[in-house]
Amino acid sequence: MADISDVLSQVSGLVAGFAYPNGTAQPSAAGAPVRTYPGWPAPNQLETDLRDGIVHVSLYDMPGERRLNEFIGQPWTVTQAPTHTLTATVAGNVVTLAGTVSPQNVLIQLNGQDYIYTAQPGDTLNSIAAALSVLIPGASSTGPAVTLPAGGQILARIGGIGSAFREIKRQEKHIMVSVWAGRPNLRDAVAKFLDPRLADARNLLLPDGSTAFMVYERSNNNDAQQLSGLYRRDLFYAVRFSTTSTQQVAEVIAPVINVINAQSGQTIFTKQL
Repeated sequence: MADISDVLSQVSGLVAGFAYPNGTAQPSAAGAPVRTYPGWPAPNQLETDLRDGIVHVSLYDMPGERRLNEFIGQPWTVTQAPTHTLTATVAGNVVTLAGTVSPQNVLIQLNGQDYIYTAQPGDTLNSIAAALSVLIPGASSTGPAVTLPAGGQILARIGGIGSAFREIKRQEKHIMVSVWAGRPNLRDAVAKFLDPRLADARNLLLPDGSTAFMVYERSNNNDAQQLSGLYRRDLFYAVRFSTTSTQQVAEVIAPVINVINAQSGQTIFTKQL
């Protein structure tokens, strides 16, 4: 679930990436060494760094927010597709399991009837085969192989576990990106470097897989503390982002079709695919 702390962290990461495109071991591309972080500067550290020519870039969320309308229906979005570490191979009337055991659903369909077992963390290929053989009438298992009654129509499928999220609310917050420097020329150089790059960023990918939209609003210089050797420029942005709910989701491996008479409402037939 994304919140304003994730937004601030991502923007701080953008600032660091712009200032140090070749890594922090290389000189800053912004015209001066830069420290960036969410929150307000620690006074003692700020004073020491400004004296040494280091520029601080802090990120702060302004009070208040505006509620935005969510997507209609609040649809789910897949963030991690299911992975398959197991395989199930059909040869004649024998289904053989292979691969690495992890929580997945294993299906064997015999003559249109589905039998599903969910692999547990402590399972082995042999124990999964044994569990399936118990579920299926007339079946038996030897090691990782399940032997089914001869002459039947057999299908085998593996269903993985993925994750998905949906938006539960959306809001607009205003953030302030402050450039703190010990000299006005350093302040101006770093702010001039960052301003167009941040304004052009716009889309921010957040840790939960959702995307925030950032729009430039305004900027101003603040020289109220110049007698103390402190020069600041504030860049203001509006950020629209979603709060999401995330959950694990199982891959569909046993779909069913129901055909219903539109006039009577009676089921004409049901077919397992």
